[in-house]
Amino acid sequence: MHPYRTHNCSELRVSHDGKTVRLSGWVHRKRDHGNLLFIDLRDHFGITQCVVNCDDMDFKIAEGAKYESVLTITGKVVKRSSDTINKDMETGEIELSVESVKIESTADMLPIQVNSDKDFPEDTRLRYRFLDLRREKMHKNIVLRSHIISSMRRRMTDQGFLEIQTPILTASSPEGARDFLVPSRLHPGKFYALPQAPQMFKQLLMMGGFDKYFQIAPCFRDEDARADRSPGEFYQLDFEMAYVTQEDVFQIIEPVLRGLFEEFANGRSVTEGAFPRIPYAEAMLTYGSDKPDLRNPLLIFDVADVFAESDFSIFAKALKKGSVVRAIQAKGAAAQPRSFFDKMNKWAQKEGAPGIGYITFVDGKAKGPIAKFLDEARIAKLKEITGMGEGDAVFFVCDKENGAAKLSGHARTRIAEELDLIEKNCFKFCWVVDFPMFEYDEDRKCMDFSHNPFSMPQGGLEALENKDPLDILAYQYDIVCNGIELSSGAIRNHLPTVMYKAFSIAGYTQEEVEKEFSGMINALKFGAPPHGGSAPGVDRIVMLLADEPNLREIVAFPMNQKAEDLMMSAPSDVSVTQLEELHIRVKLPPEDLINQNK
Repeated sequence: MHPYRTHNCSELRVSHDGKTVRLSGWVHRKRDHGNLLFIDLRDHFGITQCVVNCDDMDFKIAEGAKYESVLTITGKVVKRSSDTINKDMETGEIELSVESVKIESTADMLPIQVNSDKDFPEDTRLRYRFLDLRREKMHKNIVLRSHIISSMRRRMTDQGFLEIQTPILTASSPEGARDFLVPSRLHPGKFYALPQAPQMFKQLLMMGGFDKYFQIAPCFRDEDARADRSPGEFYQLDFEMAYVTQEDVFQIIEPVLRGLFEEFANGRSVTEGAFPRIPYAEAMLTYGSDKPDLRNPLLIFDVADVFAESDFSIFAKALKKGSVVRAIQAKGAAAQPRSFFDKMNKWAQKEGAPGIGYITFVDGKAKGPIAKFLDEARIAKLKEITGMGEGDAVFFVCDKENGAAKLSGHARTRIAEELDLIEKNCFKFCWVVDFPMFEYDEDRKCMDFSHNPFSMPQGGLEALENKDPLDILAYQYDIVCNGIELSSGAIRNHLPTVMYKAFSIAGYTQEEVEKEFSGMINALKFGAPPHGGSAPGVDRIVMLLADEPNLREIVAFPMNQKAEDLMMSAPSDVSVTQLEELHIRVKLPPEDLINQNK
């Protein structure tokens, strides 16, 4: 017989009745019934109830075993009587009559209760993450993550993609976030960077003659933590394809994502057919966000014509000074009490706005603080534009275009949440397309790339030479699910002349391009195929499918909000010898600044 186990703790059934078996696992629970001791033994696979008789030789050993101690138990499988069957357990029709007990490892007093869903402080959970991972919910999430990644790999391979690994130690790149730098011992004063993404390498693979590449790529960005973003590392399903258009990319990855979500949706619906394509400008106007949540049925409209030259002077004057007015649908909101509208107004003030105006449509009339300033024709036009009518309401935001988009987008979400309008148990996908190639940086007073600098501008070189940079769109796209951006992607620029011109608009000289992006520009000069791809975020996909609001619930060993690994005490000091080998001297900031950042 195997020294540790003949079966796992979820494997035994009535068909094993009478067999002598051996199990190993943790003490999940114990129940002392006087002459009988019940031990729920747990391993990765499940739980088996073990029964120790007080007359058994190893009763004292079993009785003294603490929770989460590791035991090896040998015994005979016994079919339970009908009144003792536990239908909630996979092994609930049998139990193990114990013949011998061996303690493999004794557990100290537990800082975390493993056999309970009781909540514990985050710092405690992260410091004792190995215990936290034993808890049923966390354990299932990590298993789910593994199965999702395996499914991704299978689906990409089935479509002819090759999995190819790209370097972890590389050069700094202009991805938009801070790099993690690694000092070079062999080249004093020089640094590698951990890749923010395999962007340039996957493009170079296309130039190296490969047709379809993918990998589950680790990415490193020195960013502040958010619920859906790690402060250090994350993973993405990175892929690239040669000789493709934007639509080709969509048609390849949509079945992968739809199939993946259908496989793990657990009864929730997934967008059928082609995912909607929403231009960036439309997304910002209609949803107030470039990450539209299509579960929310409410829409936003431009109602400048309703208020231009109207008696509502606040909006009329603002429009003349370059502001816009946005109207947010509030379907059925007219039946809400006055406190609902007051609550929305206070919310808007907390968001930094003076407030948020509204009009309700009740008994064939327009009511509310703004309604009296609009004549019947303007009210009729408002109804026509917004599609709202009897029993509905409309909220208003007036600001410069970017500010109006941001506040109206947040208001759209808030209103739908308050009215319980957001569709449940579904995954709604869309593509956001036609992003601007450039944006004006107000701080630096110059033009800059608004998205990926290596994207192909729509219209190519001709557009770069003849159009206002702010009017140039790019073959760039994001895929969004339930208001969460899963990835950015693009059809890449594969022409050196286009790259030089695009970077010149952003303020780079030809010499600077050749110095900072030498690998890329040199490869483009030797025959580069048209190519494109994307990189859906693994962590965010798992969060959605696990229905978890925070990525720390679906990552095995995450950092805390301060980018600390409490379990391994990282980051940590290093020895003087190590610093000398790397030719580095540490210069700490003032102590008060250090304390401020803690």
